[in-house]
Amino acid sequence: MDMIGFLAGDHSLSILCILAGVAFIAGAFDAIAGGGGLVTVPALVIAGLDPVSAIATSKLQATLGAVSATTSFGRAGLIEWRRIWPAALLACVGSVLGALAVSSVPQQVVKTGLPFLLIAMALYFALSPKMTDEDAGQRISMAAFCATAAVVIGFYDGAFGPGTGSFFMIAFVLLLGWGVVRATAHTKLLNLASILGSLSIYLFHGLVHWRIGVVMGLGAFIGALVGSRLAIRAGARLIRPLLMVVCCAIAFKLMLAPAHPVHQWLAGRM
Repeated sequence: MDMIGFLAGDHSLSILCILAGVAFIAGAFDAIAGGGGLVTVPALVIAGLDPVSAIATSKLQATLGAVSATTSFGRAGLIEWRRIWPAALLACVGSVLGALAVSSVPQQVVKTGLPFLLIAMALYFALSPKMTDEDAGQRISMAAFCATAAVVIGFYDGAFGPGTGSFFMIAFVLLLGWGVVRATAHTKLLNLASILGSLSIYLFHGLVHWRIGVVMGLGAFIGALVGSRLAIRAGARLIRPLLMVVCCAIAFKLMLAPAHPVHQWLAGRM
């Protein structure tokens, strides 16, 4: 079924319900460890959207999920709003700049190197004694964090995207020395800001399918509510393994792309 038929056909309600269910699962994962786009973007492509529209529409539904997760962590008193808002603002600005500069970013270089970085991060999440619920020593000031990590990771989200939540998480832990739950809470706020930045560019170009995005967004909103509550209750013993799974899943997905050297090497061996 093509997208026009999907939007106008008799079976659109059932398909929308399926997509909302997919978004619920993705929203729960996003609230805990990120990686929801691994589920929602392929689902949207299967439903009939072209890849660019699928990414744009996925951003819209992810926005509602991020709002839900951020609100949940905020109500639990885990977000320091006055201290973190400059980082959120700069992450949003960085994302807008990344989305505008996407054509000049060496995508193939990023796609080639990113899986290895994500696997290294998964190993860090698995082995580092710092990945606990307790705060550790701070390495840089909040001002330096805002001017560097927030902008750079926001730019990356706008230009490419996979693993953004994991990058924010590791930046909070490594640079500010925050515990896992505290880092997760603030990651959701910065991730929301960076999503809004890139989404504004997609909206400007008319690439978002509103009906699908809003329906999926409702699913993501509820899923993120469930996921954030689980993260608050379980802490590092839930967040840490899921971060490892998400990093590895994104890495292997990128490696299996036909243009990736690892895929080409494996194909040559068969």
